[in-house]
Amino acid sequence: MTDPVDPEFLPPLPGEGRGGGKRRIEDRLPVGGRVPPSQPSPSGGRSKTAVKAALDEWFAGRGWKPFKFQRDVWKAIAQGKSGMLHATTGAGKTYAVWLGALQVFSQARKETARPAAPPLTLLWLTPMRALAADTLRALKQPLEALGAEVHPWSAGARSGDTSSAERTAQNERLPTVLVTTPESLSLLLARADASEVLGRVKMVVVDEWHELLGNKRGVQVQLALARLRRWNAGLAVWGMSATLGNLQEAMRALLGDEEGVLVQGAVPKKLVVDSLLPGRAERFPWGGHLGLTMLPQVLDEIAASSTTLVFTNTRSQSEIWYQAMLEARPEWAGTIALHHGSLDRAVREWVELGLKSGELKAVVCTSSLDLGVDFLPVERVLQIGSPKGVARLLQRAGRSGHAPGRPSRITLVPTHSIEMVEGAAARAAIAAGHIEARHTPVQPLDVLVQHLVTVALGGGFVPDDLYAEVRGTAAYAGLSRESWEWCLSFVSQGGPSLAAYPDYRRAVPDAEGVWRVPDARLARRHRMNIGTIVSDASMAVQYMGGAKIGSVEEGFVARMKPGDCFLFGGRLLELVRIHDMTAWVRRATGKRAAVPRWNGGRMPLSTTLADAVVQQLALAGEGRYDSPELQCVRPLLEIQQQWSALPTPQTLLAETLTTREGSHLFLYPFAGRHVHMGLASLLAWRVAQHDARTFSIAVNDYGFELLSAVPVDWPALLPQVLRLPQGDDAHAELLHEVLASLNAGELAQRRFREIARVSGLIFQGYPGEKRSNRQLQASSSLFWEVFRKYDPANKLLLQAEQELLAQELEIGRLRASLARMATQQLVLKPLERPTPFSFPLMVELFREKLSNENVADRIARMVEQLEKAAGGVVTAGGIERVKSTLAFGQEGPGKPPAPQRQRRPPSRRSRPLPPL
Repeated sequence: MTDPVDPEFLPPLPGEGRGGGKRRIEDRLPVGGRVPPSQPSPSGGRSKTAVKAALDEWFAGRGWKPFKFQRDVWKAIAQGKSGMLHATTGAGKTYAVWLGALQVFSQARKETARPAAPPLTLLWLTPMRALAADTLRALKQPLEALGAEVHPWSAGARSGDTSSAERTAQNERLPTVLVTTPESLSLLLARADASEVLGRVKMVVVDEWHELLGNKRGVQVQLALARLRRWNAGLAVWGMSATLGNLQEAMRALLGDEEGVLVQGAVPKKLVVDSLLPGRAERFPWGGHLGLTMLPQVLDEIAASSTTLVFTNTRSQSEIWYQAMLEARPEWAGTIALHHGSLDRAVREWVELGLKSGELKAVVCTSSLDLGVDFLPVERVLQIGSPKGVARLLQRAGRSGHAPGRPSRITLVPTHSIEMVEGAAARAAIAAGHIEARHTPVQPLDVLVQHLVTVALGGGFVPDDLYAEVRGTAAYAGLSRESWEWCLSFVSQGGPSLAAYPDYRRAVPDAEGVWRVPDARLARRHRMNIGTIVSDASMAVQYMGGAKIGSVEEGFVARMKPGDCFLFGGRLLELVRIHDMTAWVRRATGKRAAVPRWNGGRMPLSTTLADAVVQQLALAGEGRYDSPELQCVRPLLEIQQQWSALPTPQTLLAETLTTREGSHLFLYPFAGRHVHMGLASLLAWRVAQHDARTFSIAVNDYGFELLSAVPVDWPALLPQVLRLPQGDDAHAELLHEVLASLNAGELAQRRFREIARVSGLIFQGYPGEKRSNRQLQASSSLFWEVFRKYDPANKLLLQAEQELLAQELEIGRLRASLARMATQQLVLKPLERPTPFSFPLMVELFREKLSNENVADRIARMVEQLEKAAGGVVTAGGIERVKSTLAFGQEGPGKPPAPQRQRRPPSRRSRPLPPL
């Protein structure tokens, strides 16, 4: 391993530099009998030597020396092998794969007339459009340096942001290397000449594979790669990631049946994970109770750093924090910015360029900046609230010091006293090398149905051949012939209930048995709706006679009336009118504003991080408060231990309390909010089997509450209702109980809406066509009812139920939690008053039943009483202070507070983000 390079030699490009590490390389025969590129023909030997020498000179000219893992990747690519590269963010993964490809596939320039650029040779897949533009800039660097030595490779990007002029040019001739997204690759597969255009692709690189692996976009990639391998048996495929805990499984999902090389780069990179601690930790917290009280400390940290990224977990929270920062430091207007996925592309690009140039001091952002876009000036990262997982924390930490030899630093800013424990837990998990695993979805038939129509457009298919091809992917390895035949029937006639409608004859066999799309109109519709990204219908937000600001979900704007105000894009806006799915607005001054909410906001705590939190609580139970975070939260934990107990890996803590509301049970499995919702519903259902009664439920990431208006004998019932079904039918029995305990029909119908869109049942419209969420929901509801009545065996109905269990209730994790609880000692503590752990759950129930005014009053009084009982004098800070924090505990979808008007003149104007 070489000595670290001085940072001044590092140009502002993503993934540049050196890296070192360990590898695991398995010798194997060339794929498909192809001679590896490392064994050139006699006439090509000088060509490869010249290209390698030119690349070595380019690399050394920047003061770099390759890490061992980079050399390992170059060797594997030269041998014609596929594989997975896993290395720290900013270690040099991009050039490990890219320079290896250039060495193998470039040809020395002949001393003749100017040669044309080679055809499409390499596809570089990225999960984000912003990442595509950044990656393209990085790939062009060595191409420009090699211009005099090799046939001039052309490079381009193709995504939703690509201009129509560039698309037209690419339709005539694609560049030699194309940076694109899974959706755009599927569009290329739908071209009639797909086999001719894509058949000469020699290599595919999948960047940030961890981001795609666990969702339907990753399945889309698997199917596309299977198609490309059919046209080129020697296709090389490489995946790159920095945050995966199950590398072998991830590599198998990417490569299918093909063997691969796993290269792991251990780079000497310093990572600092610390916490920004409040002056005191309140002993009786509620969700988001710290509100903006941490703002002065956050501002001090930003002021002391050159450039800072401030991550929040939701777009709503990013809006609140950005506006609060501007109000506190109005002189920062123009040097701090806001970035999230609902802002207009022009605004996002303005922010990204400002980060790259170092002109911005801070950016408040969401997951829109999680991935590998390189912002070299970023010195540190602040995470507002829980990161929810170790992998997410590492990913965001890597946005700072994004170059070899530079330290990455992430500072956790708690929004809840108990979140301070997560800081110590995350640090311990990272030190132990514990990172979350991600798994591919299993047989999502809506994606397969869409792929069948895509392939039918892209030259057609023979069913038996395509069946074998699809089964070569990890997602569909177990696809039965029955399910395959059902998919064919579905694309040919829409199933038995839709057979009379020609719009659902999307692919049928021709006279030679090749399945094709029979109608040009259906072909256009399909191309317009390719993809698996499904979100609620959004409404554009645009100034009257001016620029577009971005988009918000239709449901939020639908509850507003002209004159109401809302905060968006860092601006206070007043709704003027709604027309043609556009909310026309103007600047507002001083009126009370609502904050838009977006669905999908609440992420559950991961198993890896939750287990680490319980380990930290066990240490506290032993009196070991070694970390700054545990020392800060010690008063809370000591009261919890004094009045009840602290959870440990060997014990399951349960608390019971009787109040005027009824009989409370608090249980702390530490399994994340999704699992807790399933567990709470399951336990309530099981209790009701003994004696009919009604329960109210509240959940958070640490536990859940069951409240009954009538007494419940929890000491007798709890051991019974916590049982895990046994025997051969145990899994089916658990599924039945979970579904019976919930309003499964309504929940599954909601999942079906997304499935209907992906499978092509619902046409979402041509570009520029406005379709409301109500229209789309009505269409999906109609299909749901028709299938349930006339086609109950429709496999998309079953898929909706399976996705509900797997994704919303995390049935696998729920079962694992029940199994773990069965091995733990149940510690049941009767309470005289709420504990620090149970109080947040009680507040969650208050929020469901009371207005913010009444909730704030109740919280303030309860905190005062509890502090007095604990021997303290600390109060909640008054009703107004409590009320101001309530928005911070409502991260997920739901009914936001109704926008209100206020006639009082403003004391301060809202500052804009960038000029539009």
